[in-house]
Amino acid sequence: MSKVVTFEDQPPEGMINFGVGQPAANLLPLDLMQAASERFYQTAEPLDLNYGLLQGDPRYLESLATFLSHNYHSSISADSLFLSGGCSQALDFICAHFSKAGDTIFVEEPCYFLAFQIFADHDLNIVSVPTDDQGMDIDALEILLETIHPSLIYTIPSFQNPSGRCISETRRLRLADLSIKHDFLIVADEVYQLLSYYEAPPPAFGTFVNKGNIFSIGSFSKILAPGIRLGWIQSSSDKIQALKNCGAINSGGSLNHYASHIVRHAIDKGLLQAHLDHLRTAYRSKVEAMQSALELHLADHFSWTRPDGGYFFWLKLNQEIDTIALKEKALNRDVGFTAGELFSSQRRLQNYIRLSFAHYNEDDILDGILRLKSLFNE
Repeated sequence: MSKVVTFEDQPPEGMINFGVGQPAANLLPLDLMQAASERFYQTAEPLDLNYGLLQGDPRYLESLATFLSHNYHSSISADSLFLSGGCSQALDFICAHFSKAGDTIFVEEPCYFLAFQIFADHDLNIVSVPTDDQGMDIDALEILLETIHPSLIYTIPSFQNPSGRCISETRRLRLADLSIKHDFLIVADEVYQLLSYYEAPPPAFGTFVNKGNIFSIGSFSKILAPGIRLGWIQSSSDKIQALKNCGAINSGGSLNHYASHIVRHAIDKGLLQAHLDHLRTAYRSKVEAMQSALELHLADHFSWTRPDGGYFFWLKLNQEIDTIALKEKALNRDVGFTAGELFSSQRRLQNYIRLSFAHYNEDDILDGILRLKSLFNE
């Protein structure tokens, strides 16, 4: 019988690969999904297995609005929400229908590297905007806007992948104002917005979609389970209507009608909120384990800021070392990371690495950091 492989690039046994940005097996809630599914089938009507409404089932949208209102500490309208198949699908969908080949998209430097392929699929020209400890540098952005007109600006505003930084509230509001002044769309990937382990991040872009040209995209991949392929797009009424007018939606109906029923019951029974609260506690323990291990064993070689949420530590080497070559050495010690230059559209950031704490327990995190330390003890 062949070994079960549960995701692409699953590390071999014995490998600790901090490049894996996925939840650990013990954080994937089978019991929750079973209970929510049973609740659905106890109350389901035959038409609940039909194509579904274009924007999403109204019951799902109302439940999601209630859940987001509680966690955003701001009133969210169900009318502002549109069912998606997760953040990657939503990002691809927005690029397909709100840009054309040859358009320019601004991204943060660093940026989530797998988004680059989505932008390439749509023949978009990528221009990087610098970041600092408060996220995207809006002063630098304004200078770029004097000579370049983007159709879209893509940002991960809270606990960014890879840097873990948050855009300050002041900068978020400035960015919203600029989207109107310069007529571009903000695509705010808010997949980590709810994963705060200390202080809450600034308000989500989803809380002020009527103050700018904003799409806020969210997903249950990080707060429930990646395999359900379900999320949401949040925007103003005119943009929601534009999404509903797309051919793929008119032909295929709701993007994931079935999964939305299961998640609706998970929300209504309080199961999702309890799971989210559990994740915040579990991930905080992992953050503190990695922070402690780094301080004890790698402080002479790297500098970093502890993330307050999300999945990632972003480390800068204190000396100029090509991290692509370092990664090859690390693999020989059964430890992995993601090299920094992948997160640069200009192939810079060679002396940075990203470590994810999400996939491993505290003992494995310490073991992995010790393996990394051994690279510098030769």
